[in-house]
Amino acid sequence: MATAQMVREIMTGDPCCMPDSASITEAAEQMRSRDIGDVLVTDQQGNLEGVVTDRDIVIRALAQGREPGSTRLKDVLSEPAVTIRPDEPVSRAVQLMREHSLRRLPVAEGGHPVGIVSLGDLAVERDPASALADISDAAPNQ
Repeated sequence: MATAQMVREIMTGDPCCMPDSASITEAAEQMRSRDIGDVLVTDQQGNLEGVVTDRDIVIRALAQGREPGSTRLKDVLSEPAVTIRPDEPVSRAVQLMREHSLRRLPVAEGGHPVGIVSLGDLAVERDPASALADISDAAPNQ
């Protein structure tokens, strides 16, 4: 009998985490330098508070005329963060992402972020020859 694949097997570890007091400019710089589209936002104890995506920065800050250098992540984050544990099955990650219309799902243990699962991670794992897997592997536009 086959065992279910666990989230820890497909997640991307060492996610980009930033304190809720960081500015959206600092978050955008991290996104650019790491070639990612989101940062996980934590409180002073390292507990996950939510997620800020590149889209959140545009819609909740820039489009509203907020000053990027003084707007804090806590002011634009998506909360509460929907999370999954690394010891849960991948099928549960798929279910949560569908239910909540998520492209990225933080992985947390004891409230602390330990990884992230993206649509690309799921596509590559489920069908390495799929078009979505090819897109996930493609180099970003510069």
